[in-house]
Amino acid sequence: MKEQKFRKLTIWNKAMSFIEDIYKITNKFPTNEIYGLTSQLRRAATSIALNIAEGSGAGSDNEFNRFLSISLRSSYEVMCGLEIAKRLNYLNERDISCLIEKSDEISAMISGLKKKLKADS
Repeated sequence: MKEQKFRKLTIWNKAMSFIEDIYKITNKFPTNEIYGLTSQLRRAATSIALNIAEGSGAGSDNEFNRFLSISLRSSYEVMCGLEIAKRLNYLNERDISCLIEKSDEISAMISGLKKKLKADS
């Protein structure tokens, strides 16, 4: 089987690690959030990596850029979900700061790749 190019992307690997972080932290959420905030955060975090992977196989830079836009919106969704978790006292300041920092880094990388693709097309 041919290796998929997304596996070589630093941004995809960071997004995959971020998913692991989100799953670990949401395991600490109350069980009544399993179909609420826990699920929402996990789906949004997973969407970041999934759309990077799917977009990397797109037929054009414009199409890849569209998938990256979805990834970027998902990263913002995660940031908002983390803020909700903080306000509900599901996360402490240390945990939220670390996750927001990682999410900011991923968002910046997505934005940078989008700009590069736009400049190249």
